[in-house]
Amino acid sequence: MDTRISILVVDDDDIALDMVESYLTREGFLVFTALNGVEAVKQLEENEIQIVVTDWEMPMMNGLELCREIRGRFTEHYIYSILLTSRGRNDEIVEGMASGADDFMVKPFNPPELLARINAGVRLIGLETRDLVIFSLARLAESRDTETGQHLERVRQYSRRLAREMSTLPEFAQVIDGEFVRLIYQTSPLHDIGKVGIPDGVLLKPGKLTKDEFEVMKKHTILGAETLDAALKQFPKAKFLQMARDIAVAHHEKWDGSGYPYGLSGLEIPLSARIVAVADVYDALTTRRIYKEAFSTDYAENIILEGSGKHFDPEVVRAFEACKEDFVRFVEQYSDPVEAECEMTATS
Repeated sequence: MDTRISILVVDDDDIALDMVESYLTREGFLVFTALNGVEAVKQLEENEIQIVVTDWEMPMMNGLELCREIRGRFTEHYIYSILLTSRGRNDEIVEGMASGADDFMVKPFNPPELLARINAGVRLIGLETRDLVIFSLARLAESRDTETGQHLERVRQYSRRLAREMSTLPEFAQVIDGEFVRLIYQTSPLHDIGKVGIPDGVLLKPGKLTKDEFEVMKKHTILGAETLDAALKQFPKAKFLQMARDIAVAHHEKWDGSGYPYGLSGLEIPLSARIVAVADVYDALTTRRIYKEAFSTDYAENIILEGSGKHFDPEVVRAFEACKEDFVRFVEQYSDPVEAECEMTATS
């Protein structure tokens, strides 16, 4: 499978078309070409195009009409469109963007500028793809467990808040940047993705697990890692998949080495997993489950603080202590519906 970004270049000027095609091919893109909008539509029907670079003035179907056609017909995935033209008045730029173009370049332009604008489109496409993948996977895991409620939303809120707090600490300033914060918000809902492979008799058991059942349950960390490893083979440079994999496999590891699945300790545990560990335990403590009532936020706070240096990374706990009021707010803001709790009680 060709994993290169696919670009369709549309221009009725053969020389300009060849120049752009050659340049983008050398830059590592998979390039298709068309001499007008009609040919472009045919290429879009036959190939999975991710970015369109089109001239404005063309016979049969011009660039504006092509952009409108793309927005009206090709909706299975987002196609990033760049409109090229010798027109440069403000009203013409507005007209071009209103037609559905994402970006606008005035001829003549230099190739590095075009490349920079294409890379901006690549980043946008990557964000859309990442969010769709994460959402689909997280919902898949959530659908197996009738008790999760707003669990995924709370865990991502807790994780992001902890990461932001830690980014203010000098020792993490170079490690936790804006991208890390965004990634942990997006990937933390996948911490239990491996539960899709746990039998219902164990996953949905309304009571304490036996020793053997707990051993089965612990395998969800390995199953989660294997699931995300398969995705990483297809997209080895995807940072969000790597972080999701780290979280899935290691969020039950403990700072003192007594966790699972590998008994990692201290800095052997990925930072993202150390953060999600606090978020996940806090949420488990403060929410009602079929086998227990919800504990108070004060009780949960004490458990987290007492676990510093044993269960949890002391630095993550320090960050938690600094923003614990926000955790209480998230508990209230993203609480599970009362009717869902009543239904759960009625069926227990």
